[in-house]
Amino acid sequence: MKVEARIFNIITLFFFLSALVYGFWAKEPVGTVALILVGGLSLLIGSYFQFVARRIEPRPEDNPEAEISDGAGELGFFSPGSYWPFAVAAAAAFTGLALAFYHVWMLVFAVVAMLITVAGLVFEYHVGPNHE
Repeated sequence: MKVEARIFNIITLFFFLSALVYGFWAKEPVGTVALILVGGLSLLIGSYFQFVARRIEPRPEDNPEAEISDGAGELGFFSPGSYWPFAVAAAAAFTGLALAFYHVWMLVFAVVAMLITVAGLVFEYHVGPNHE
């Protein structure tokens, strides 16, 4: 996570310097505020990665002397045939459409669809306490 933290901290520095240069050069407040906000968001991500990097054991990516074989092994569980990501994307598109046209009735259905599909994705492999 140290590599990712360093990348986002460099991006943060770039956006803050860009905001400074843009503010003096263009004298346009909206773009300056946008660059400052983007820099702040990347600062949040970089700070989170630094926070996590201190609490987990170093990964092969953090070791400059690591070999490719050090990163071999299982990376996690990925669902091979889940339809929930497609449903979440469709519900997000429906929500964007509802927001674009600002139909309140459509927005209510879209938010309900988003909640149902996200819950379906999160709890897809959840088994209850009494399930064997």
